[in-house]
Amino acid sequence: MQRGRTPMVGELNERSREIFRHIVEAYVETGEPIGSRTLSRRLITSLSPATIRTVMADLEDAGLLYAPHTSAGRLPTQAGMRLFVNGLLELGGLAEEERERIDVLCRTAGKSMEQMLSEAIGTLSGLSRCAGIVAAPKVQRSLKHMEFVSLGLGRALVVLVTEDGLVENRILDLPDGVGDQALVEASNYLNARLRGRALDTLREEVTAELEDQRTRLDALTKAVVEAGLATWAGGDDGSALIVRGTSHLLEDVTVLEDLERIRSLFDALETSQQFLRLLDLTAGAEGVQIFIGAENELFGVTGCSMIVSPYRDSREQIVGAIGVIGPTRLNYARIIPMVDYTAKVIGRLIG
Repeated sequence: MQRGRTPMVGELNERSREIFRHIVEAYVETGEPIGSRTLSRRLITSLSPATIRTVMADLEDAGLLYAPHTSAGRLPTQAGMRLFVNGLLELGGLAEEERERIDVLCRTAGKSMEQMLSEAIGTLSGLSRCAGIVAAPKVQRSLKHMEFVSLGLGRALVVLVTEDGLVENRILDLPDGVGDQALVEASNYLNARLRGRALDTLREEVTAELEDQRTRLDALTKAVVEAGLATWAGGDDGSALIVRGTSHLLEDVTVLEDLERIRSLFDALETSQQFLRLLDLTAGAEGVQIFIGAENELFGVTGCSMIVSPYRDSREQIVGAIGVIGPTRLNYARIIPMVDYTAKVIGRLIG
């Protein structure tokens, strides 16, 4: 084994791989360092504690293990976790019960896109015991109906229905002086133009028509139409971040230093644009992506990892991403298939 750099899996002999794998698996199970005597009882092959200590020392020199305290126990480094995930991890299967829970909560009948994604990520968070995150796409589906429903006190509910049955709702603050008649006229105006169109196309056409003064709408009705379409603009790309289950991140906290790291992650979650930029890293990727600890600056101070997978529409375009955030000692073998399956289910439903 070459010293001074992190080795590849193929550079570890069979004995080193077995010892290293057991150390990582023990870490995932308990979060605690494991010593040579305990390790000798876990191994299939019969090795003395002295032999194991020699191998552990070599693995430490290679940057794969470290001793957190003065004890003889060792833990995997971040580089060690990456080596394990890339080269030694054996993925488990998804239990039928887990598949059914994800399938049921991803069904779209009578649900808005946001509600469906929120329930899906809530289920994923519960099954994985991690915080769940999903980047929700802007609506690109063919439209069927749009309606403005008065809520009183200067507000209205904007209801958008797609041709395949998804329902989206937004709360709209109305311009001063808007009455029920303006809401009806705005609904009629948009419904006469939207059938079969995607939202972006509709917005472009209506904006051009209003700018060219090619309508007979009064000023208040025009204001309602413009404000209603603007509720789906959603910033630069229309994406939104939904987060569920952040309390799971506190379950393994044992010292004040860990608590401070988690608090910094909570602060980052509130500024969702950071996570949306991170999720953008999946745009050119195939399948599940894994970010371990300081591999991404967002997690460098938190000691957390993220498993995330993009999901695609019917044109095979990536429109969002779903995943989980947890400690670096995630049960990767169990959670990776879970994230992958959930992303594929969502992709089928929105496609």
